Amino acid sequence: MGVSASGVRTDARLLDDARNRDYNWDGIWFADSKIYNWGFVIEMEIPYKSIQYDESLTEWGLDFDRWIPTKNEDIYWCAYEQNEGQRISKFGKLIFDDFKPSTKGLNLEIYPVGIAKATLIKNDKYDVDPDAGLDIFYNPSPKLTFQFTANPDFAQIEADPFDFNISRFESYFDERRPFFTEGAEVFTASGRERSSGFYRPLELFYPRRIGKKLPDGQEVPLNFGAKAFGRFDDLEYGGFVARTGEIDYVDDDTLSLTEKDAYFASARIKKQIYGNSSIGALYVGKYTAGNTYGVIDIDGAFRESDWQLAYQVARSFKNNEGGFALSAGYRLTKENWVAFIRGRYIGNDFDIEQIGYVPWIGTTQITALTGPRWFYKEGAVSSMMMYFGGSTYYEKEDEFTDYEGILGWNMQFRNNWGFEINLSGGKAKDDDVEYTSYEANFSSWYNISARWDANLYGGYSKTYNFDREYLSFYSWLGGYIDWKAFDILNLGTSYDMYVEGDPDNNIEDITYNARPYFSLTPINDLNIKVYVDNVFIKSVDRLDQVVFGLFFAYNFSPKSWIYFALNEIRDRSEEYDQFKNVLPRKMHVTDRAAVMKLKYLYYF
Repeated sequence: MGVSASGVRTDARLLDDARNRDYNWDGIWFADSKIYNWGFVIEMEIPYKSIQYDESLTEWGLDFDRWIPTKNEDIYWCAYEQNEGQRISKFGKLIFDDFKPSTKGLNLEIYPVGIAKATLIKNDKYDVDPDAGLDIFYNPSPKLTFQFTANPDFAQIEADPFDFNISRFESYFDERRPFFTEGAEVFTASGRERSSGFYRPLELFYPRRIGKKLPDGQEVPLNFGAKAFGRFDDLEYGGFVARTGEIDYVDDDTLSLTEKDAYFASARIKKQIYGNSSIGALYVGKYTAGNTYGVIDIDGAFRESDWQLAYQVARSFKNNEGGFALSAGYRLTKENWVAFIRGRYIGNDFDIEQIGYVPWIGTTQITALTGPRWFYKEGAVSSMMMYFGGSTYYEKEDEFTDYEGILGWNMQFRNNWGFEINLSGGKAKDDDVEYTSYEANFSSWYNISARWDANLYGGYSKTYNFDREYLSFYSWLGGYIDWKAFDILNLGTSYDMYVEGDPDNNIEDITYNARPYFSLTPINDLNIKVYVDNVFIKSVDRLDQVVFGLFFAYNFSPKSWIYFALNEIRDRSEEYDQFKNVLPRKMHVTDRAAVMKLKYLYYF
């Protein structure tokens, strides 16, 4: 739990010995703050029933941390190595001599949800739909949690950002629906490195397949969802089930199809071994009339404070067919040296498109990097790192093994800015075209002021453009800035430019994407955000798509919210007259919806 001097609260669960953090956890606790001329004071009240713990324990792990943004500095009660960071295994102890924490009450949270939604149909006519839902959160013991949702509506979630994709694989979007993000780590294979991002286990459970968006823009209705998770000694377990309804939709504006109703299920068990290491198994499945899809894996991670070795073996099944997949990752972070190795094998018959995100069927990849690192206690430079290595990538589609060498440099300055440069080059083959590939990347980040932060990134590569089906150069440039104009107002924007070459290495087209926004927080726990996502195409010299979003959220009581959201999408997709003739392309509204949502907590 964290509290700022102005009283803003945040909370998270520390995972994998504090290597990762889950900010989707939302507990019931209270805090207040007061600023004096000599400093500030924070008071926190955390009910025992808001956290899970073993009642037989006589001591808890504990640490205190003060974060100073202007110095980019953490001051911990416990001592840690700079190359490792915070570790739960090195926490201090809160010892209970003549006292043991105990909980009172049912530990039951019930959230009735009222919804009013207006959706544009056509000809400026709206479908107004009042509705209701129910969320339940129940802790029958400090070691077990039940969660249930019926007829949920996630209209308050911000629309996905624009994604420019020239690869042969589908785009990936993060899950942001609260029911699916809360406790999501329970159904995730061990070893994911959120800090470096170097190793990520195969995502066998991709919740966005549940209630997914269809080609004509409709969403598959989610009727209900339920999950349970908890701990028993050194054993962690979880279960999940959801049901989606049947819906008719149109594909490619002509073909009428039906998405059948389906049940989704997942089960997870993980055991802690050798202190901070773990081993576990995960199952994910989807069941429809006449079809069964699923996957099961065994995964785990061996850990010490400065290294981790994670592994995963998975078997898919689609009715009577199936295949295997493997992944593994190793990370070593010594004070003066680092090493990273990751590998991934996806069999030709490993297909979990209905439940997970593993689109790289028939591929094998291995990447290894290592190099020195330096920390400086004084001076302008805080740390430097150089790394070098290589990567191989085999794809059944091309029956060829790509290979490349990699060289990189990372530098962090004490005044909170830094940069990284990455160079790579080798041989590759795509769509029967064999070529010399190369890529140059740079990224930089700036946090030199408490009132603004920014980043800037870009790159240039020679690669195959699967969208246009030819070999050429591809370049990109982007950035982000957030400025705290006033204590209650943040202004910012993201900006990206994508440059595609043609077969003669001239510029084929340039796509620009900007997403300016403002975020107003007049009082704690109340926020108003407005953004406009614009896509501009250079070849036609006009906007191709505009997405507008307005969000109001007021957390008027613990875990109780009032939401209002307005979303509108405009683009230049094809329009037809009454005789089915194609009209001249112009910017027009394709989707508009407004929703008011009230969610109130009853706590027993």
